[in-house]
Amino acid sequence: MLSVIIITKNEGAHIGSCLQSVLWADEIIVLDSGSEDNTVGICKQYTDSVFITDWPGFGIQKQRALDKAKGDWVLSIDADEVVTVELRMEIEKALHQEEFHGYEIPRLSSYCGRQMRHGGWWPDYVLRLFRRNAGYFTESVVHERIVLQGEIGKLSSPLLHDAFESLDEVLRKVNYYSSLGAEMLYQKGVQSSISKAIFKAFWVFIRTYWLKAAFLDGRQGLMLSISNAEGAYYKYVKLLELQNRQSRQE
Repeated sequence: MLSVIIITKNEGAHIGSCLQSVLWADEIIVLDSGSEDNTVGICKQYTDSVFITDWPGFGIQKQRALDKAKGDWVLSIDADEVVTVELRMEIEKALHQEEFHGYEIPRLSSYCGRQMRHGGWWPDYVLRLFRRNAGYFTESVVHERIVLQGEIGKLSSPLLHDAFESLDEVLRKVNYYSSLGAEMLYQKGVQSSISKAIFKAFWVFIRTYWLKAAFLDGRQGLMLSISNAEGAYYKYVKLLELQNRQSRQE
């Protein structure tokens, strides 16, 4: 038995395609953290297992979804991802193998209308398919991961990821994830400064555009490199802001 778990918030533009691509699964579980659009209504057209919760962060939320799963195997996907027919066939075959306890799946992501093959975005292997009793999610607010006991295999068919549809979405996510990232670094006691923020941004741009060859993806590659650099810069500036706020309170 395969359970698919998805967490959502205001994903009305994507969730229908996502759910349609996994209708073949034995169970679909959706945890929504207070959508203000039509996300919940769309989800209820595909599954009865739709739950409304608060928002504790990515790791805890995904673990909540995992705790509700009943299948021997679990496929964790995001609302802006789609399982292709080829990937479905690979997954169904993998469920009957005894050798592995989990599988990494290559993810092919699109950025402002282009599927990215460089810049560190391909092949972007992510551990998403695993035996339910062999894995759990870390409690990280962002950049959560699955901790798995057992051997991990790899599938070859990609999971399609509609990462960023427009520049507006890029800017919104840069702001959102840089805030979460700054909070996570603050909790770890990492120190920041303006010079550190500038250096991190510069290094991220060089690494993405030149070392990981994002320039081969044309203007989108340049845009990706700049937005990655912005995300790094704002994360460390926001971390500095958190430190200064704490200093004023002491």
